[in-house]
Amino acid sequence: MKLLITNWIKRHFSDPQVVFLGGFLVVLLAVLLLAGRMMAPVVAAVIIAYLLEGLIGPLQRRSVPRLFAVLVIYLGFLLVVILILFGLLPLISKQSTQLIQQIPVMLAEGQAVLQRLPELYPEVISAAQVSEIMAAIRTELMAWGQRVLSVTVASVLGLITVLIYLVLLPVLVFFMLKDKSLIVGWLQHFVPRNRQLAGKVWSEVDRQIGNYIRGKFLEVIIVWVVSYMVFLGFDLQYAMLLSMVVGLSVLVPFIGAAVVTVPVVVVALFQFGWSSDLAWLVAAYLVIQILDGNLLAPVLVSEVTDLHPVAIITAVLFFGGLWGLVGIFFAIPLATVVQAVVNAWPRPRDLDPSSGDLI
Repeated sequence: MKLLITNWIKRHFSDPQVVFLGGFLVVLLAVLLLAGRMMAPVVAAVIIAYLLEGLIGPLQRRSVPRLFAVLVIYLGFLLVVILILFGLLPLISKQSTQLIQQIPVMLAEGQAVLQRLPELYPEVISAAQVSEIMAAIRTELMAWGQRVLSVTVASVLGLITVLIYLVLLPVLVFFMLKDKSLIVGWLQHFVPRNRQLAGKVWSEVDRQIGNYIRGKFLEVIIVWVVSYMVFLGFDLQYAMLLSMVVGLSVLVPFIGAAVVTVPVVVVALFQFGWSSDLAWLVAAYLVIQILDGNLLAPVLVSEVTDLHPVAIITAVLFFGGLWGLVGIFFAIPLATVVQAVVNAWPRPRDLDPSSGDLI
């Protein structure tokens, strides 16, 4: 057994490049797990700078000086952030408050509907079962309300932290973009000169993750805008809030579309009742989901469609359990990183069968 383990280590870790890549990944994972919260502004700034770099590159290829390209893209980024903070977030907050205040009314109407079911279908459901269902719903709503309250209190307590992030993030992003060559050159002092393997992994990760994140960003915006226009056309309440949730749901494969359907249908049901408006709205919503899943997503994120559905679901569950909502959002990019490392990892070839070694 000891010989098998020794031979396996020699086969897979005899190359210094493999040792460096493996050690780097272990250190990176340890830093994220142990100091993830402290380093959150830096990690967020790296991600934002990486995404903005994808817009700066094309400008440089058109002979635009890098500093000018950085200033243009960075000012556009700040403009978008300001519009979100002072335009979108107040509207979303207002509609969220209105929806939460409307929940007791919806619950009362739902209870009235459920109480009529034993009269209409006595052989299917009884009054006692209706009482149990309503008690369970009340319990869940109370628990949900307590969670919302705790999040609100935590948000108030963390307001100073948020303000610090709002100051630090733009500064970090600007200097990461402006001094990219300087920062990369400094980091290269800590890596070995012979780093073809690491370069191969990074090339694959950059190709797939860059295309995926930018494609998903466009997909979120398109689905959000189209959903908002459809909801606005039907005069659906909380149109901006619901369309935002529908747009963000594309970040969570398979699960997101199923989960977000519930609030859309429930709000439409309580607003329109069992009517043709409800049927047409649900039909339009389903068309959006079908077109997104079968046309828009494959076109925009075709570079990472080779991930198997089982791998995607496993990544969502694993990284979601590890880092919560942030982990869910970045599950597929992180799974792509794992896939790129596995694909680029050197495999022993031409083994001597007489050695009895197992791969």
